[in-house]
Amino acid sequence: MHSTKALHFNLVAAAHAEMIQRGFQPDFPAGTDTELAAIKAQPALPSAPGAQDLRSLLWSSIDNDTSKDLDQIEWAEQLPDGRIRVLIGVADVDVRVPQGTLLDKHAQSETTSVYTGVKVFPMLPADLSEGITSLNENEDRVAMVVEFAVDPSGCASGGKAYRALVRNRAQLAYNSIGAWLEARGPAPAKVAANADLAAQLKLQDKAAQVLVGCRFQHGALDLETIETHPIMSADDQPVGITKLEKNRATSLIEEFMVAANGVIARTFEDAGVASIRRIVRTPKRWDRIVEVANGLGTKLPEQPDSKALNDFLLVQKQKDPDHFSDLSLTVVKLMGPGEYVLVKPGEVSPGHFGLAVQDYTHSTAPNRRFPDVVTQRLIKAHVAKAAQPYSEGDLNAIALRCTQMEDAARKVERDMQKRIAAVVLHPRIGQTFHAIVTGVNQSGTFVRAIDPHVEGMLVNAGKPGAKGLDVGDKLDVKLVNTDPQRGYIDFAM
Repeated sequence: MHSTKALHFNLVAAAHAEMIQRGFQPDFPAGTDTELAAIKAQPALPSAPGAQDLRSLLWSSIDNDTSKDLDQIEWAEQLPDGRIRVLIGVADVDVRVPQGTLLDKHAQSETTSVYTGVKVFPMLPADLSEGITSLNENEDRVAMVVEFAVDPSGCASGGKAYRALVRNRAQLAYNSIGAWLEARGPAPAKVAANADLAAQLKLQDKAAQVLVGCRFQHGALDLETIETHPIMSADDQPVGITKLEKNRATSLIEEFMVAANGVIARTFEDAGVASIRRIVRTPKRWDRIVEVANGLGTKLPEQPDSKALNDFLLVQKQKDPDHFSDLSLTVVKLMGPGEYVLVKPGEVSPGHFGLAVQDYTHSTAPNRRFPDVVTQRLIKAHVAKAAQPYSEGDLNAIALRCTQMEDAARKVERDMQKRIAAVVLHPRIGQTFHAIVTGVNQSGTFVRAIDPHVEGMLVNAGKPGAKGLDVGDKLDVKLVNTDPQRGYIDFAM
């Protein structure tokens, strides 16, 4: 007998409680309204001494369909020598939220916006992050521009940063732009109506494709972990789950952000400025990665080698696409999470193993990440030849806090994904799903339904017919129960 009755469970309240449990302060402190009112009373375009006026350029942004906190815009031009000049405009959040204010202290405590699927808990009030400091379409804004040139081999050079006035001419989305760039779909309306914009995006895509090719040659990892997003009804209830697919548009933005962050990191290094870097250390569990590869018929070097690892991943992606996301997730877990660290002048950064880059910081998302706000203040002080706003002790403490809260945010988002899936699937209790075994351990046997992409436990794994199941086995399972409070989904053979 199938269940068809929707489950009434307050996911927003659950998300709020989860935030508090993980150490966040999801409600803005008293006094926020007063500071916001003072910011709103400022001129629409604040003073930016020395800023270049680049509002005439055909800037555009590409982000998720639902994104409202726009942090960056892009523009490119073909140079006579064959290189492509790329400009990344990053929202100047600091010009509205000065260091030491109540809003700044709250952001420093939270360190990140948290996206729970049913509600965004922003690091900065939505009036700022989705309004005054967001690079919204057809609005004049102050930005920090990061500039570099890409040669035909994919090498980025000539990096520099400066203040500018900008205007986003077209707010675009990953799905539609990606489909168009890959010739899977028509040009979005804004692109179809503007030949210059179409040419601009094609040029940006050309630059991004050679950038990613260069990084892969140096050992960047082509991982494919799957992200899911709830499909919401008109009354804001989750009614389905969709997968977020990578495409040429997501790759374009990722490559430009990696390159821009590299420019900023090298600027600090050349100037002898202490900064916060984003790193993924050389995997401590490389021996286990070697074991995993060996079990799939590939021998990896005994010492960590990102190029050899990526070559193995590319082969597996072709050989077994059904399980590649699970293999990717295994490698990600064994590599260990990213972290923020202080890098002092003259020190060598540990680098980012997964990206195959040595110089890397976070600078391109100041509306949603506090490390990026700090980096923005450091680079602005450097450009203005002013005293640096943070001591090394300050930066170290901020880096530790940011790492701690990013881990907490990841746990909030993971637990809410499980709760959302439990609510969405509740009306389908009794239905059968195609599934893959994703884990077998002392706790039980875990399976992932193919569509929708959700995981659960096989509750009768000890019964005849279930014994001998191992990771990668395909089977049909019946949904027998969901518990959104605990985020449990139970399947049976």
